[in-house]
Amino acid sequence: MANIILRDLDESLKQGLRERAARHGRSMSAELREIVREALARPEANPNAEFKALAAKVRALSAGRPQTPSEVLLRESRDER
Repeated sequence: MANIILRDLDESLKQGLRERAARHGRSMSAELREIVREALARPEANPNAEFKALAAKVRALSAGRPQTPSEVLLRESRDER
């Protein structure tokens, strides 16, 4: 089993860990192990999921409407100058 040293922990975090460990009847080290175990057991959130959901809503709002390709819009904008 590996040892890890956690340095520069704020006093408020240390106190919170001490209190949480006491509530669960564990040492601070055992509490930290449990916190890490729980964190790693959770599936990671997909950072793109929120963006993809929003993009799907926007696409749904414009579904069935004719779309103008961006290169056409750019060309028209340049021609106006």
